[in-house]
Amino acid sequence: MARFELKLPKMGESVAEATITSWLKEVGDTIELDEAIVEIATDKVDSEVPSEVEGTLIEVLFEKDDVVAVGATIAVIETEEVDSAVVSPIINEPSKLKEESSILEIEKTIEKVTDAITSPITKISESGKFYSPLVRNIAKTEGVSMNELETIIGSGKDDRVTKEDILSYIENKQNSSQLNSPSTPVKEEIPKRIKENIVKPAPVSTNGGDEIIEMSRMGKLISKHMVASLQTSAHVQSFIEIDVTNIVKWRNNVKDAFLSREGEKLTFTPIFMQAIASTIKKYPLINIALDGDSIIKRKNINLGMAAALPDGNLIVPVIKNADQLNLVGMTKSVNDLANRARNNALDPDDIQGGTYTVTNVGSFGSIMGTPIINQPQVAILALGAIRKVPAVIETLEGDFIGIRQKMFVSHSYDHRVVNGALGGMFIKTLKDILESWDVDQNI
Repeated sequence: MARFELKLPKMGESVAEATITSWLKEVGDTIELDEAIVEIATDKVDSEVPSEVEGTLIEVLFEKDDVVAVGATIAVIETEEVDSAVVSPIINEPSKLKEESSILEIEKTIEKVTDAITSPITKISESGKFYSPLVRNIAKTEGVSMNELETIIGSGKDDRVTKEDILSYIENKQNSSQLNSPSTPVKEEIPKRIKENIVKPAPVSTNGGDEIIEMSRMGKLISKHMVASLQTSAHVQSFIEIDVTNIVKWRNNVKDAFLSREGEKLTFTPIFMQAIASTIKKYPLINIALDGDSIIKRKNINLGMAAALPDGNLIVPVIKNADQLNLVGMTKSVNDLANRARNNALDPDDIQGGTYTVTNVGSFGSIMGTPIINQPQVAILALGAIRKVPAVIETLEGDFIGIRQKMFVSHSYDHRVVNGALGGMFIKTLKDILESWDVDQNI
């Protein structure tokens, strides 16, 4: 028999830890190769961790809701192998262990790595507060003592200190040290300012007939992200109505042939996404991010596409290098991401790197909306429902009333860096591209 240590896998460059949300197997259960053992959640996406071997689950090292660092051992599986080389490699060690390495030596190495992570700040403080490995590493690197860490007001679950909390504390500390004299107690001043900026929600009364529903983890993250965006960006909106009659007719004529040839359903979304990517190429200052007083002009056009999850929440998978895709490629990307979002099968990398976001409020019947910017981006577009409406049609023989297919587009942008002229010209150009769609083009 041999022991295989199942480790928390890497889930994207910016993901350093994950929360155990549910164990799918219990100690003593038989495990098949590639069978999911545990469900985990990060601030990016929820996913499952499959087994790399066949065997029996003999030990679970973390409980539900525990925060685990990437690379940490989360469970032990007993296999039929007799060679200890099947044990997975240790963090920061060579990928192949020497055959003569014993299990005892491996466990000692794990202890050394754990000690390096937890020192000088322990996992749980004297006051009983829990600090994740990522927070402890940042504190160690930046020279934040345990006493200072205790003063930080956490915004996470059960007031837990998050990565954003400690980074904000460090930034405020550095700024304060520059403004205050050496004799000023910076340590006490920072928490005071933080407390002053916290707005406590008004108390809510309930009666016996009310039902109290706990917000989901993703719901809490979305709520926090949206509030932070409104507090960060100066939101302003522009609206425009677009005549998409030609596009509707064209799609109805080619959708069956497209499905037969490509094996993909042709919806309106990829058509709009392709037009949006073309518009961004004409106005690259929409495709930016703001870092302090510096503007970061993005090289790639990566379109975020808001998609609905089975639980009603929204997630934003990203179409990378969208301006380089033709309509067939865009359709396949849109359908693939939408299907995997509905099946909770997105990878962490699928929702990272977006530079501009599009949300389709029309899919819920809304004719327009005022979406909140997806930070750190500076703009987001909302597509309204396509409706048949009476409209004035101009011809050489004069004007007349006809039935046209129209939709509203709402453009929210950060007025700190995008002025009204740029925000308005952007959707005017999008309107021109869509209304001049070539109904005779071949795909």
